Amino acid sequence: MKHSDNGFFGTFGGKYVAEVLRAPLDELEQAFSEAMADEEFLHRIEDEAKTYTGRPTPLLHARRASEQLGGAQIYIKLEGLANTGAHKINNALGQGLLAQRMGKKRIIAETGAGQHGVATAAVCARLGLECVIYMGEVDMNRQYPNVFWMRQYGAQVIPVTSGSSTLKDAVNEALRDWASSYGDTHYLLGSALGPAPYPDMVREFQSVIGNEVKRQSEGLQVEAMIACVGGGSNAIGFFSPFIEAVEPALYGAEAGGRGDAPGDHAVRMNGQGSIGVVQGYKSRFLLDLDGQVQTTHSVSAGLDYPGIGPQLAHLGEQGRIQFCSIRDEEAIEAVKFFARNEGLCFALESAHAGALAMKLAPDIPPDRAIIVNMSGRGDKDIFITARAIDEQQWTEFLHKEVQR
Repeated sequence: MKHSDNGFFGTFGGKYVAEVLRAPLDELEQAFSEAMADEEFLHRIEDEAKTYTGRPTPLLHARRASEQLGGAQIYIKLEGLANTGAHKINNALGQGLLAQRMGKKRIIAETGAGQHGVATAAVCARLGLECVIYMGEVDMNRQYPNVFWMRQYGAQVIPVTSGSSTLKDAVNEALRDWASSYGDTHYLLGSALGPAPYPDMVREFQSVIGNEVKRQSEGLQVEAMIACVGGGSNAIGFFSPFIEAVEPALYGAEAGGRGDAPGDHAVRMNGQGSIGVVQGYKSRFLLDLDGQVQTTHSVSAGLDYPGIGPQLAHLGEQGRIQFCSIRDEEAIEAVKFFARNEGLCFALESAHAGALAMKLAPDIPPDRAIIVNMSGRGDKDIFITARAIDEQQWTEFLHKEVQR
């Protein structure tokens, strides 16, 4: 099932919200349906995607990486070359244009790793819309370069200090804002989760990734496609044209964090998560015995989320997507590997997918291909990756900068 059935993918999805949010969600659902049937609107998105986003992004044959690993030929979809450095711009542009079409003047958004915040702020600057970004204080500290750029694009970045001060708490604050301001405000949700119609809407705006890959990979014998999965926007867009086919195999790389104990990872599938209703939708979440959302951990802020998009949860239960967990140290090793062998700077989120490709490739014949979605560049992660790879030199550099 590619599209939802009245907001549901099997038993997952829905619109479990307070009455105050029913009206804006119904308005959004109708506006989205009408816009996607409007050729002029679709042409505007396509034109902006070409001239502003920089689409299509390349599909790179990673020859040296393939030789080093042996086995399958690895191809990498370079979403990091899109404007603002990640796939997030696809959805931000689509929703920004939709909000403008609806007559909204103000945009609010949540962000974890900051790439969605940067993309939203950039689109708002281009469209002349007021922009407010909610971001967990923990994420602001570890992803400060993205906070800097959001502010340069004119966004107001509001630190969230409640709960664990990460992505789930930023979502909560954005929903509270929207409940009291929806008359002139659009909530530009960044992932394929939340109440309907967001999972369908975000998938459609991100499906440009998979549609390009389908054209670009003609003639290849594709064995597997791999994407990292937090909420799941890059994954569901990447997989979208292939969901209803039998092949290729689809793999989602979740954040295995630093261990298996509660609070040390963000693995929701393969029996780790529990079915629940959180933040307006039914899916698999990391919940404690009392049904409360657990603390999560990942070296990558964008995967540090306790839930997963409802369509991905459904596809996982159906067996169409296989989910695997990747530890923090494996993601760091993948950053180093692709930097040294392909000259690519993987975002820590995307490096989880790269790490899974490194595991799978040796066991696949060399006449077959693996396609990895490099959902973003790793420039934003410099304060994390530099410390993890060469802590002494990085620390010395920072001390010198502070003393200037």
